[in-house]
Amino acid sequence: MQNTIRILWVDDEIDLLRPHILFLEEKGYSVFTAYNADDALELVKEKPFRIILLDEHMPGINGLEALSQFKQIVPSTPVIMITKSEEENIMEEAIGANIDDYLIKPVNPKQILLSIKKNIETDKLVSEKAISNYQSEFQNISKLIEDATHPNDWKDIYKRLIHWELTLEDKSDDGMQEVLRMQKSDANNAFSKFIANNYTSWFSGNNEKPLLSPNIFKEKVLPHLNDNTNVFFLLIDNLRYDHWQVLKPFINELFTIEEDELYYSILPTATQYSRNSIFAGLMPLEISKIYPNIWLDDEESGGKNLKEEELLQHQISKAGHNLKFSYDKIRHASTGKKVLQNISNLFEYKLSVLIFNYIDMLSHSRTEMDVIKELANDEPAYRSLTLSWFKHSPLYTLLKELADKNIKIVLTTDHGNIQVKNPVKVQGDKKTTVNLRYKSGKSLTYKSNKVFGISEPGKIHLPSPHVNSQYIFAYNQDYLVYPNNYNYFANYYKNTFQHGGISMEEMLIPVITLAPKQTT
Repeated sequence: MQNTIRILWVDDEIDLLRPHILFLEEKGYSVFTAYNADDALELVKEKPFRIILLDEHMPGINGLEALSQFKQIVPSTPVIMITKSEEENIMEEAIGANIDDYLIKPVNPKQILLSIKKNIETDKLVSEKAISNYQSEFQNISKLIEDATHPNDWKDIYKRLIHWELTLEDKSDDGMQEVLRMQKSDANNAFSKFIANNYTSWFSGNNEKPLLSPNIFKEKVLPHLNDNTNVFFLLIDNLRYDHWQVLKPFINELFTIEEDELYYSILPTATQYSRNSIFAGLMPLEISKIYPNIWLDDEESGGKNLKEEELLQHQISKAGHNLKFSYDKIRHASTGKKVLQNISNLFEYKLSVLIFNYIDMLSHSRTEMDVIKELANDEPAYRSLTLSWFKHSPLYTLLKELADKNIKIVLTTDHGNIQVKNPVKVQGDKKTTVNLRYKSGKSLTYKSNKVFGISEPGKIHLPSPHVNSQYIFAYNQDYLVYPNNYNYFANYYKNTFQHGGISMEEMLIPVITLAPKQTT
């Protein structure tokens, strides 16, 4: 009931405000009054109030002085200042003292009510409205999932689901959040079937083929090399679309967002495949054939992404651009600091490429380190940790340094990841890959309805280390576990964030074009 909400109204002419007080009491509020700030301060020390209405002109301690003392005693209690004065300096002082609202006399009861609701019931009203809106949208999204037949349909569905996931994230209705999680899971199941039914056709002249990893540089970066600007290509490993959405407001303060799109990562959605494909401008099978000295298969030892700079040089040269570019991989704060110290050197190059590995490292740490498991135990916590990193990262500092320069920035990622929930048993020989979201090998045993299996890797332009090589990909929130010590590993990896398989989170990933804000 609203009568539990106590209001303290401080005004030396409080008797004249009796009609306003009666109006609020009729609305269910409990209103306490004081004729001066001294009495009001004593009341605040004795009992809690949800909000304080404070006159500015009073004998003794005036409103601004009282405001400062209220904020010391009850810093979280909203204070609405009500004054006859329209002087700008008083308004500025009140704002500087963290006033929550500012009303000019004469005020009518509805103005007071609106200000009270705005300051103490906004979260509740916004939450109720958001839940109501999602309830209305639920059927629309369900119909879109049912009817989706084109790659762009899934981009729209995923964007809508992420919008509601972020909108409802801080709302108290756990039941509605569970409904959204179930709808997202249903969408991922349908998306997995869509990929299983259509992915192979994208490599056989299908006109509905979406933008894929090998074409990112060709379509999003190389055209800018003809412009009279420097180009920065920033790849944040493992950056999901929901992560981009929480970083976006900070980046939007610095740059004009010219393009904000999703593209499809190739399979496997793992760094070795997707990132090499981006820098080579080729699918993995073609990389392994054209550059056999660069490509390493899963079972081979050695770093799988050590030749990205060389692959990019080949791609740029083939495209007819004769230029040198800078390339830096930022794994640690010390590396980032070194790049920032020498940032002026980057402007000597037409193209600068920087790779930030933090989010990928966080994902792997989430698997191995108990403290990270606690900090990123679910999707909202994972987003929060990512945002916290960004706000204190070399990346954010770099973007601030670049904000007023004549440049273009293409910001993207190579793949996303997903929190896995459901173990699926598979068998393979000792050379089978250890990745939890995909497996490659020559002796794989699995249930065909549990995974997307490819017995002829060449059909999706993946290399075949052996004559009988196969690939299998996990769906939705599944993860692949071998029979040996099955229960141990199933429990150990449950709820960790993984990549390599088929889900909207892994495959539908952002590619963003930024330009300097226009100044007049």
